[in-house]
Amino acid sequence: MKFTDSHCHLDFKEFSLVEFSSDKSILKQCAKRNIHRIIVPAIHPDNWENVLALTNNNPKELESDCKVYAALGIHPWYLTGLQQDDLDRLAQTVSKNKTHIIAIGETGLDGVIAKQQDNMNQQKLFFEFQLHLAQEHKLPVIVHHRRTHNETITLLKQVKVAQGGIIHAFSGSYQQACQYIDLGFKLGIGGTITYPRAEKTIKAIKRLPLSSLVLETDAPSMPLYGFQGESNSPLRIINVFERLVELREESHDEIAEKIEQNISETFKFNN
Repeated sequence: MKFTDSHCHLDFKEFSLVEFSSDKSILKQCAKRNIHRIIVPAIHPDNWENVLALTNNNPKELESDCKVYAALGIHPWYLTGLQQDDLDRLAQTVSKNKTHIIAIGETGLDGVIAKQQDNMNQQKLFFEFQLHLAQEHKLPVIVHHRRTHNETITLLKQVKVAQGGIIHAFSGSYQQACQYIDLGFKLGIGGTITYPRAEKTIKAIKRLPLSSLVLETDAPSMPLYGFQGESNSPLRIINVFERLVELREESHDEIAEKIEQNISETFKFNN
């Protein structure tokens, strides 16, 4: 069985990727656990180059290593001080680096931040721009949502991204999940399903078609149940998988194989 972490912020300070060849490097550790791909979504103009550098430094000559893939975008948490010029710069950076990225994101809408900063209009503007950018370049999009299902679904219906993408850290009902699936999106399944209190999401995951699911950690954020207070790690994708197996009727092998197929259908990996 092989695994892909469809959402991990490897560029954050919690990770050190300088020594790719070291047995202690996170990529080496992942490779030993059959985690062979990690997708790293950017969150702000300040980290685009760092995310791109991860893919440029990836040791492709070492077949056993876990490969890193980049997505470029602007996260709704980090819009303070950003303007149209930053969106234009994103468009230029995507065009310049199209062969080095596999998605647009992380982008989306966050209702909690909108209340704190009164910036929902700005969030929608940035999200819609990035959806159009994904549409233009025929790339999938990685979508953040928090207490914004209705607003997110409305925009996804207005700007239909042909390549679909992933609804990151899905937490919602079966009915909401089906709306995303009908729009061509996969659902990112992570640490949420390890928490007993996440009853609504767990019930949905049990019922949904296996073809709609992918795995993610959101490391170093979103620690799993039992690991609260610790930095999350892409190694925890195995724990998420094992929890998913507990919730589903299919076999270990069938679930692992189908989820890898789902990932490969969504993204065009360059190796």
